[in-house]
Amino acid sequence: MPRSLLLLALALAAAALAAGCSRGSEDRPDQAARLVLDFQPNAVHAGIYLALQRDFDDAEGVSLSVAAPSSSTDSVKLLLGGRAQFAILDIHDLALAREKGRDIVGVMALVQRPLAAVIAQPQIARPRDLEGKRAGVTGLPSDDAVLSSIVRGDGGNPDRVRKVSIGFQAVTALLARRVDAATAFWNAEGVALQTRRPGMHQFKVDDYGAPPYPELVLCVSRETLDEERSLVAATVRALRRGYEEAINDPESAVEALVDRAHVERDTTRRELDAVSPAFTEGVTRYGALDPKALAAWARWEARFGITKRPPDVARAFAPGF
Repeated sequence: MPRSLLLLALALAAAALAAGCSRGSEDRPDQAARLVLDFQPNAVHAGIYLALQRDFDDAEGVSLSVAAPSSSTDSVKLLLGGRAQFAILDIHDLALAREKGRDIVGVMALVQRPLAAVIAQPQIARPRDLEGKRAGVTGLPSDDAVLSSIVRGDGGNPDRVRKVSIGFQAVTALLARRVDAATAFWNAEGVALQTRRPGMHQFKVDDYGAPPYPELVLCVSRETLDEERSLVAATVRALRRGYEEAINDPESAVEALVDRAHVERDTTRRELDAVSPAFTEGVTRYGALDPKALAAWARWEARFGITKRPPDVARAFAPGF
């Protein structure tokens, strides 16, 4: 190769390397961020705590702190007030917040299927058997939708089910036999009840007509999405890596939760065994937001009265991460 061409090739290679380094620098936000969970730490958060344990956040240029909410309304307020950059929201809470004009956006799915279910006493063999029986609900609109969808999906009439408000005490109410069934999460209350009262039935909402929507979603405010996109991308990368490691090495994920969130080891191991398949069910990569699945969810959300009209999926989610 002539010397002039060699020098040109070397110059182009150096420029490409410099450009790559520059892009890498721009992609590293090198800042702190706060993530608020949807609930107290449990196995569904395994990838988050494993990412922290293995410093995947620092590797992406994010110093991530994680906190549990003090109430179910905390997360949206903290996002909109700029006191948290990220929050895990139940997808129904995301829909309701947006219906109230709060511009919150989902950027990553934690799970790929609903976690909602109706958990019933052993003598309730199928959902339509709940006609004339007592079913405990928390009072949230999504509870009524889940109960109605499951009973109707089995050919029953949900109007004939006697709803009883029990707050968030499904396990206690079922063990005390105050109700014949209760809406609950199969990955948490369902696991606890299987241990304490074998023979309980779990009727999962997507087995009775609901689409396979992602129950929990990592969310940001529109302002954070627009103005701190590199922070969002870096955090998604770190958490995705954490969940991929949790899937491949569940024992280390349990240890991370025990060490950092002080949860009970055996319960967490059982919960993680139950929920792990939902992390990637139906998708090829952890965290994906499937537009078709979300469109089906949006129609279901309005059909069963959680929202007045189907959520605008294009505005409510940013699947590009």
